[in-house]
Amino acid sequence: MISKKPTLEKLSPSFGSSLLIKQHLEKVDKINAFWHFHPELELVYINKGQGKTHIGNHLSYFNNSQLILIGANLPHNGFADRLTANGSETTVQFKQDFLGKDFIEIPEMANVVALFDRAKKGIRFKIETKAVIGPKINKLTKYEGLERVLKFLDILNYLANTDDYTLLNADGIALEINPQDSDKINVIYHYVNANFQRHITLDEIANEVSMTVPAFCRYFKKTTGKTFTQLVNEYRVVHATKLLNESKMSIADVCFECGFNNFSHFNKQFNEIAGKSASQYRKEIRQIIQ
Repeated sequence: MISKKPTLEKLSPSFGSSLLIKQHLEKVDKINAFWHFHPELELVYINKGQGKTHIGNHLSYFNNSQLILIGANLPHNGFADRLTANGSETTVQFKQDFLGKDFIEIPEMANVVALFDRAKKGIRFKIETKAVIGPKINKLTKYEGLERVLKFLDILNYLANTDDYTLLNADGIALEINPQDSDKINVIYHYVNANFQRHITLDEIANEVSMTVPAFCRYFKKTTGKTFTQLVNEYRVVHATKLLNESKMSIADVCFECGFNNFSHFNKQFNEIAGKSASQYRKEIRQIIQ
């Protein structure tokens, strides 16, 4: 049985290094495929793969390369469901002051500090930046010592000065939680992930974290910036995008498969969360594939 409490992840860079770099080829490391957070920032580059992006309040499904910077203590899930042929996933984990507290405060680091601040909301970089920076991240494992640090600073400098990105939690509060809150949040997200295809009552989810319904509602809204119902609907819509992408199910069947029991409500929620109708989403996906 998988533990529900792998929350605060403690990371240890290799001996003699201030950066922790991990690279997975072909097979995905499932160890981090749970809701977790750590004080280190995390730069993730997936050059070919499929999976679900779940960072703070943001959920989406992807089937292309990804370059994402996750801020300190911003909860997130593992990324790739599977990597395609010749695919790789490289992550670099580092403290904001990995070069020392004095270095981060020099004027020349101001743009990088601003980048770290934006990363509290989660940053997804776009095509042009992915093309330039992705290969450089993949090559970091080939360097050691000061040369690796210099190459990484070059990457940070580029990311700090580009406007070719999207903030993943731009319209809401980035979900930053304290270690003492992490067990509750972890249980809630695990429970929703396992049960979103059916109706989840407030009584049962509040009971999962040993709270009264009013206390749970206040806690959840304060922590995530949204209601529990909004979270469940987001999970359902993300699952719907995956089914619209990967299956030949009718949109009506997708609606009920995702846990919605009313087609008009499904259409309304899909529009609000995805920014377009389900039929338009599927049409655009098919045009991309063709």
